[in-house]
Amino acid sequence: MRADDFFKDIVSGDPWSTEQRIFDEDLIRQTHAGTMTNRSDVEVAVALARLVHDEFQERATSDSPRLSVPDSRAALAALRSVLGRLGVPFLPPFSDFATFYKYWRREGMTGAGSWGQRRAYLAELFNPIHDVLADIEAGSASTTLAQPVTTHLRTGWTRVDEEVAELRRHFHAAQSPQDYRNVGNDCVAVMERLSEAAYSKDRHLRDGEVEPPIAQTKARLERVVEVDLTGPSNVELRKSIRATIEMAQAVNHRTPDRRNAGIAADAVILLANMLRRSSHA
Repeated sequence: MRADDFFKDIVSGDPWSTEQRIFDEDLIRQTHAGTMTNRSDVEVAVALARLVHDEFQERATSDSPRLSVPDSRAALAALRSVLGRLGVPFLPPFSDFATFYKYWRREGMTGAGSWGQRRAYLAELFNPIHDVLADIEAGSASTTLAQPVTTHLRTGWTRVDEEVAELRRHFHAAQSPQDYRNVGNDCVAVMERLSEAAYSKDRHLRDGEVEPPIAQTKARLERVVEVDLTGPSNVELRKSIRATIEMAQAVNHRTPDRRNAGIAADAVILLANMLRRSSHA
């Protein structure tokens, strides 16, 4: 489950009108009440925590969130409810966009540099929640896919871990060619989050170059390997990581069956752990 799953498409009868996506109030009510039957609380909490974090950040920095004030109140209340069922304490000092605005003004997060202050405050508030949920999920999402040798069951790159958990769930439940094709889409999502997390403009972009977009995962990740794993002692490691990148990149060109989907999924999970380990070298 992802943050966007809390929105639904509305199509009018007018063939000239455009599709609209609106907040799914029924789904958020089910989340609050704990009556959703096809999703676990931890899976819902991961997606909802990401949604609430992102939407409050939009309110704090660009004032263009997708949620209304009542929607923000319902989403935050539902998040507190599902976290309560999981035993994860969460008591933010506001209840919706309106009270968040009052809070940040009262705390002096205004004026020059205030966007950065509010962004940092939200990260301090929500990142521990993302980490706790990732730990819970890593322990509960037991599948036949590759596991890292390390005792840590996640990389620590929060968005990468969220996509890996989604990949594990989908592979575990997959049965049809369409299911395995969706596993391929999950592999692409993991690669893009890796591209976002591992690549640093300050470290990996050369003078005179234009930063490649996140979707250009091969270019960005190969530059990470080139910069972070230099020297003759890393020759074999560079080859291994580059080969894994190629394998993961080719996922959508393979027949969508369990064997190929599993190989692709193992490859991107392996890649995530290799890149994270090399970033600490």
